[in-house]
Amino acid sequence: MSLPRIAVDAMGGDEGVRVMIEGAALARREHDRFNFLLVGDEQRIKDALEHHPNLRAASEILHAPEVVSGEERPTQALRRAKTTSMGMAINAVKTGDAGAAVSAGNTGALMAMAKLALRTMPGIDRPALSALLPTLGENDLVMLDLGANTDCDARNLVQFAIMGAAYSRIVTGRDVPRVRLLNIGTEEMKGTDALRDAAAQLKAAAGGLAMSFDGFVEADKMLRGDADVVVSDGFSGNIALKAVEGTARFVTDLLRRAFASSIRSKFGFLVSRPATELLKHHLDPNNHNGAVFLGLNGVVVKSHGSANALGVANAVTVAARLLEENLTQRITADLARLGTDSIRSVPRAAV
Repeated sequence: MSLPRIAVDAMGGDEGVRVMIEGAALARREHDRFNFLLVGDEQRIKDALEHHPNLRAASEILHAPEVVSGEERPTQALRRAKTTSMGMAINAVKTGDAGAAVSAGNTGALMAMAKLALRTMPGIDRPALSALLPTLGENDLVMLDLGANTDCDARNLVQFAIMGAAYSRIVTGRDVPRVRLLNIGTEEMKGTDALRDAAAQLKAAAGGLAMSFDGFVEADKMLRGDADVVVSDGFSGNIALKAVEGTARFVTDLLRRAFASSIRSKFGFLVSRPATELLKHHLDPNNHNGAVFLGLNGVVVKSHGSANALGVANAVTVAARLLEENLTQRITADLARLGTDSIRSVPRAAV
């Protein structure tokens, strides 16, 4: 049985059509139930499909005359939503022509278009951007929000926790994900009013939900494998994510420089190459590509702009898996168990 079609913005990303089509083709080879709506310049897509007959047989092309640039403001992109590849891919989800949309284009524009076209789910005030991060444990970590909402209150954080736990159950296979709130300390009195109030609500409600609330976690501990979901406002979450990505690049570059410093070091590199290759694989963002806008009436996945074909394929696979596992229905069910009226809103204030 085939899944609903996945609409791919073929014009997004740093490499454009070539990598997006190669990624979709790779995903199709690995999962032959995937079908696609490829949105963008028709002739360029047809030319790229000449090298991928398996994808061509499972795809329909939707011509889009315009493209959203990486520098374009979301307000400007919204005005051209009906004629751009990004906007038309999202609209295909709205109309039911596709079950999910994948784009490697402008994140702000994608968020704005998706929110306007699909609207938030009942019981969700704001959508959140979530991604998977590697950890030292056996599990990947679901982290949200990563920049969609710079300022959040307790109600938002509790909703993010519910959405993140539902996502985690799909991607990690854990029946009861371990949820933590990102904070400047683990003590109960630390953090903002919003964080402390969200913690109290999650502690009280976790027994009735398929999650366990394990309190606060500091940024330097969140990748140790002791949590399955880390929840934050978008401002702090985006800073934490970029710090993690920057540290990974720093370590990789430092090792490369150290191994090239002398003949002895080069010999050491040859001896330790299996370990360094494992490290490189673990830190490669393409292996965890595919950020998800949670809380919308539809599945929208953001691929990293610099992703290679493997990264795009992973983003497509994330979209398909969320369709297959009925993510939106899971979130709706958890919200119903908790009761949205019981989630209080407290202004965000520093302590």
